Amino acid sequence: MAHFYLASSLTADAARLTGEEARHAAQVSRLRVGERIVVGDGRGRVADAEATAVGRDLVELAVLALREEPAPAPRVVLVQALAKGGRDEAAIQAATELGVAAVVPWSAARSVTRWTGGKVDSGVARWASIVREAGKQSMRPWAAEVLPLASTADVAAMAADATVLLLEPTAEVRLLDATVPEGRDLVLVVGPEGGIAPEELDRLTAVGATPVRLGPLVLRTSTAGPAALAALAAKLDLWP
Repeated sequence: MAHFYLASSLTADAARLTGEEARHAAQVSRLRVGERIVVGDGRGRVADAEATAVGRDLVELAVLALREEPAPAPRVVLVQALAKGGRDEAAIQAATELGVAAVVPWSAARSVTRWTGGKVDSGVARWASIVREAGKQSMRPWAAEVLPLASTADVAAMAADATVLLLEPTAEVRLLDATVPEGRDLVLVVGPEGGIAPEELDRLTAVGATPVRLGPLVLRTSTAGPAALAALAAKLDLWP
């Protein structure tokens, strides 16, 4: 598989890698002048490029071919409850590889893991690193975002501008039977290992969120979001 890097600058003729991207290319991948790699800007532009100068903190490239990919539509956002044992991190890694546009850490009522004080910034930074590396591994033209830590009130507010689906094993509606209007973002909400609390379900459904189930099996919080994304990709033709 071709190495994929996020360029600090990318034009029709040239690209640059700086900072950690340059150091990884030069020191880990041992990139040499004349070798070819694939670079992107995280905003839809991807290029085949050839190294013309390689240094520890700067790699310069000549662009051989450039293409622009349209932004995915609809934009799918995963609200992932904080979970113990790294299961939330496993969920966002897989979700990024599957094409989610953004992930939102959610401090749910039944979350055992809590981000407070300095843990908020370090937690978001940790998720951002995971999402960045997963995006590079899957060679995504459009990079995924990590949004700020959300409360249940924040999640409820998303229903004003998006279609919100709550993954709930006891729901009457199957995910694949849910109505997904065109022209709106789609938000998937995944609870922690203990599930979404009844008061949270009530609050979210009161603002228009729809509980949905994946099927007859109860999945872990690390599996539910990625499984739902894969099912939606087929339903909405997100993987043309």
